[in-house]
Amino acid sequence: MAVTVTDADEYINANCIDIEDWAEAEDAKKQRIVTRASFVLTNKYPKYTIPDAAVYEFANALATAFNDTNRLQQQGVASFGVTGVANFTFKDWAKNGEEAWIPDAALDIIGAENGVKIGRKTTKWVTM
Repeated sequence: MAVTVTDADEYINANCIDIEDWAEAEDAKKQRIVTRASFVLTNKYPKYTIPDAAVYEFANALATAFNDTNRLQQQGVASFGVTGVANFTFKDWAKNGEEAWIPDAALDIIGAENGVKIGRKTTKWVTM
């Protein structure tokens, strides 16, 4: 797997719907996003081959997750406003953590490459 920003730009422009945050990012940030997307997928699914397309789908989602506005939510800001311009209020149920941003399309691509069905459900410890 040799993911590159150039290939990511080409894939995202051709295959993703909401690409504004990715398109507006600087090349250095795009490289960090692609590198992190590859790292997270490889560590979350170590038994599977991770296709470049899955990394690019996840990278586009991470570009949205870590845009200027959403980054404030992750830092604990509940709401903010710029007088006469905009007001933002974040919901409590918003996605947290990088793995929460892995899109279904990326899971489908990984599953198809490896001949398995990958779901979001995981086993969790519960105290009764």
